[in-house]
Amino acid sequence: MKLLLLFLILCAVCVLYLISIKPRICGRPDYKPFYGHMYAHRGLHGTKDGDALPPENSYSAIKLAADKGYGIEFDVHLTKDGILVVFHDDTLSRVCGVNGYLKDYTFEELKLFCLMGTQEHIPSFEEALAAVDGRVPLIIEYKVDHNAGRLCSICDRILSNYKGAYCIESFHPLAVHWYKVHRPDIVRGQLSEDFTRRKLRPSYFLLSHLIGNFYASPDFVAYNCKHKNELSRTLCRKLYHALSVAWTVRSQEELEHVSKRFDLFIFEGFVPSVQ
Repeated sequence: MKLLLLFLILCAVCVLYLISIKPRICGRPDYKPFYGHMYAHRGLHGTKDGDALPPENSYSAIKLAADKGYGIEFDVHLTKDGILVVFHDDTLSRVCGVNGYLKDYTFEELKLFCLMGTQEHIPSFEEALAAVDGRVPLIIEYKVDHNAGRLCSICDRILSNYKGAYCIESFHPLAVHWYKVHRPDIVRGQLSEDFTRRKLRPSYFLLSHLIGNFYASPDFVAYNCKHKNELSRTLCRKLYHALSVAWTVRSQEELEHVSKRFDLFIFEGFVPSVQ
């Protein structure tokens, strides 16, 4: 009797787990516009073979990637005055050499700072979209700081006039859930990695293993390619047939190593031999 009870409990736990990681299954938007492209992480940036390339998330890096036919992944933040800008970090120190958080500056103030010591400046979201002009698909990462609803609504308003293919992704399930409720026609993705390798908080455990998928119902999972064997990610792809995106692939060798585990690939620091 005890063994039967234990078995039933184990079965219930397994069922609850499978429900908790379930992405959207019914009514998925069309994935086809996103296939056939490699995705340049923050545009084509850095230095390759001695030739200087633009800094990350700059107008020039985004335009260069589009000019060369690569899809693009880039990040969006909200400024103090509610302007959307393309930038990755919460703080300005690494990229601009300035103290403080991006959210504490207005867009006009941010325009005074240079990216990585170049003449490039932080572009607005609308400037970045204009640089691409619908030529290649976009993966847009929403950087959420207790402002998911506001950020999503502003982004969606701007994107409503954009003619190219795009999808959205975020580490924060609230942003993905916003699209589930307000824009179910847009492809949405949950970003994650195995945070438990360095952080043991309950929230990081849940995010690492995609337990919030039942809430956000993502269409795809974008996962750190170094953690390709994580069970929940694998089940989302194999069992639920959700699109699987690898971030960030940093060499041709790594691309070949993970090529059979993912469907789309975000790359940085090299030029993939196959697009």
